[in-house]
Amino acid sequence: MNSWQRVVTESKQSLLQITNRVRVNSVKGFLSLVLVGMSLSLAIAACSGNSSNSATDNPSANKKRDVEVTLVSFAVTRSAHDAIIPKFAQKWKQEHNQNVRFNQAYGGSGSQTRAVIDGLEADIVHLALALDTKKIEKAGLIEPGWEKEVPNNAVVSRSVAALITRPGNPKGIKTWTDLAKPDIKVITADPKTSGVARWNFLALWNSAIKPGGGEDKALDFVTTVYSNVPILTKDAREATDAFAKQGQGDVLINYENEVILAQQKGGKVNYVVPDVNISIDNPIAVVDKNVDKHGNREVAEAFVEYLFTPEAQQEFAKAGFRPVEVVAQNKEVLKEVADRYPKVNNLGTVQDYGGWDKVQKQFFEDGAVFDQIQSKIRR
Repeated sequence: MNSWQRVVTESKQSLLQITNRVRVNSVKGFLSLVLVGMSLSLAIAACSGNSSNSATDNPSANKKRDVEVTLVSFAVTRSAHDAIIPKFAQKWKQEHNQNVRFNQAYGGSGSQTRAVIDGLEADIVHLALALDTKKIEKAGLIEPGWEKEVPNNAVVSRSVAALITRPGNPKGIKTWTDLAKPDIKVITADPKTSGVARWNFLALWNSAIKPGGGEDKALDFVTTVYSNVPILTKDAREATDAFAKQGQGDVLINYENEVILAQQKGGKVNYVVPDVNISIDNPIAVVDKNVDKHGNREVAEAFVEYLFTPEAQQEFAKAGFRPVEVVAQNKEVLKEVADRYPKVNNLGTVQDYGGWDKVQKQFFEDGAVFDQIQSKIRR
């Protein structure tokens, strides 16, 4: 029997002896019992404190319970996150003596958005466009103002639009204006169903606006380009398959990072990055309702912050994404990888057109600009 157990046992025996000797309904007896009870409580508390101190001497006693985090992202970020997550987990372990396990789910940004809204309990979402994140916000899962909680309006990875051509570029496609030529067949997905295709549409519209054209000129140009689209696929993957596997079209509009990733896997891809382009911005957000439910907000927010560090941005660069410049140190990352990315001198953003809420309403809702364009085209 150790010392604190002896103290507790002796105190209990004293209490029993007093109980047997005194009548509780007398004032003296009542006070005696109270005093003994207080002595017993103090003895137990003091001895318990000594026990805690001895546990502190054992490092394993301070180890926190493991924590799980669920990350839901769009497909082409997988290689970057697979490299980033182990680095973050090691850092967190060193600083907090706690293991972090990540559950990961990848797919099309639109389908991932629907899955989270329908019940996939993501703690963090990294999606292709802020419009998808906004949908999760409107479903009540993310608190408004998430864009301001981290750097760069929450844009953690970015790319630009690229024009992928046939080997040797037999049609001589170099700029957006080439897509309006009558003998060019353009492959892209339907912006009504594909997030990537919304970026493609905005890149085309921006290419007419940025050099000084008005909305009428942009409408005419984009209408001409879409009249050269033989089929609108459901999503970006189907568009790529139609171009690469089925041999349809002369040019495919796609993300630059997809092209770089394909080259890293051994593919030979002919492509052009137009000098007038759109910044394809991919936001990150903590899913407030789920992290509060899971009790893992601290680690989820720390991971999101970590994604903006040079270490994480280097991994995004390896996966074909252009590093974000918001963190001063990331400018060094940009210098290191500058030769991978053609310089874009005239880069537009979705903010130039009022943000995604306005863009969605103006271009992609039923009866909006894209539907008007389609009504003019006979396929």
